Amino acid sequence: MKPCNILTLPGWQDSGPAHWQSRWEALHGYQRVQQHDWLHPLRGDWTARLEEVVVDSPAPVVLVAHSLGCILVAWWAAHSQHTHRVRAALLVAPGDVEREDLHIPLHGWAPVARQPLPFPALLVASRNDPFCSFERAQDMAQHWGARCVDAGAGGHLNADSGLGDWPQGQDWLHSLLKD
Repeated sequence: MKPCNILTLPGWQDSGPAHWQSRWEALHGYQRVQQHDWLHPLRGDWTARLEEVVVDSPAPVVLVAHSLGCILVAWWAAHSQHTHRVRAALLVAPGDVEREDLHIPLHGWAPVARQPLPFPALLVASRNDPFCSFERAQDMAQHWGARCVDAGAGGHLNADSGLGDWPQGQDWLHSLLKD
């Protein structure tokens, strides 16, 4: 496997210590893309920060996004001139920012970018995610040109889902990097 820099992209309110993203950072040395404001996210600020980290990376990057981080990846990819620096993306439990209950607290994040991603991507979706229906996640995957994986009834695939170190997620990440 070629060397790469694996970047984690948490969603709204960040990922706490029990979240699989935090556990992967501790176990595997992945780097979190730190955002200025986790509680009041601004799409432009988050996009600029992702651009900065991707451009400054000494190696090609792999994006590992959760929830709002998935929406960020799609928006960034639709506007960046540096997408060639991304080797692949694992997109987990995207949040549907076009839903009325999320549109208000995440003002400015809709619409969701619908352009195909210019790099390989795998979207992992749950059948009972309270922030995005499985059908809506499948629709996002189709627009983005990502393969969609059914994670069963796992909730929002976060710390509350009891995933621990989430070895299945690591397997999906490694399979994506082998392609």
